[in-house]
Amino acid sequence: MKEEIAKILTMVQEEKITAEKGAELIELLKDDKNLSHASSHSDYMKKMLRIKINSSEGDKVNVNLPLNLVKTILKAGHHLAEKFPESEKYVKDIDMDLLIQAIENEAEGQIVDITSANQDTVQIVIE
Repeated sequence: MKEEIAKILTMVQEEKITAEKGAELIELLKDDKNLSHASSHSDYMKKMLRIKINSSEGDKVNVNLPLNLVKTILKAGHHLAEKFPESEKYVKDIDMDLLIQAIENEAEGQIVDITSANQDTVQIVIE
């Protein structure tokens, strides 16, 4: 985008276009950049958060959630969970802001990979 702006400024300097037209073109360039970023963020939010848990005893749990839903739940759910004594102990040490920030920064791939001493596994992936 810097090259395009430089070309527009050169055209203004050489009086090929007016300063007003140059400013208009630069604004259009900025809008296009914002639209392409919004589009890529929209594509990212269509991805899934996949949680896979396998126990050494053969139990398997697979959870697939759209990132849009995950982000909404993280923003609202943590504050609700803290109000219930039964769930408070499970969420008190989770940094929800960090998880939300990871989604907003479009983290991707495997984000958690745990294997316990008795070979239970937990994997969390964004794909």
